[in-house]
Amino acid sequence: MAHRLIYIALLALCQGSANGVLQMTSAGPNNEPTAAAQPSAAEEFLDVHNQARAEVGVGPLKWGESLANATTRLVRYQGVRNRCQFANLSSGGKYGANQLWASGMVVTARMAVEAWVAEKKYYNHTDNSCAANHRCGVYKQVVWRKSSELGCAQATCAKEGSSLTICFYYPPGNVIGESPY
Repeated sequence: MAHRLIYIALLALCQGSANGVLQMTSAGPNNEPTAAAQPSAAEEFLDVHNQARAEVGVGPLKWGESLANATTRLVRYQGVRNRCQFANLSSGGKYGANQLWASGMVVTARMAVEAWVAEKKYYNHTDNSCAANHRCGVYKQVVWRKSSELGCAQATCAKEGSSLTICFYYPPGNVIGESPY
């Protein structure tokens, strides 16, 4: 179906980076992508993250303006230079990250985070593993106990009919060999 959300590589990268989140906006002048993290979107990102964290006994995240600004810059760059394709987040760095690419429909912040949280069904906390042929890294970043700040943004590329959402987490999580909670 043309109007299905397509998840491409809900891929967990080690050392605090993973792929997964979003919030849709409209195209700007000359069909250029736009990026956003409006206050209502920030609240929605936080609410869904914090609900998932509360379910496993992890404290809430708070909104980080510097992280939101960094994700806004990155999704704008990806929108303008790379037509809303995935960003290279594998360099490690000071932030953990989730990103989600979507096509064919408007995706809310809630839908993006819920897509990441859906990986929970494949995660075994007892031995900190993921079911065979599945990935759990974006879920683990959402609930990473040591992460305390969140900032998210999304670019929509109307010409390509796609969007990219990125969330940064500080301090980074999803460290190989460590349990998220």
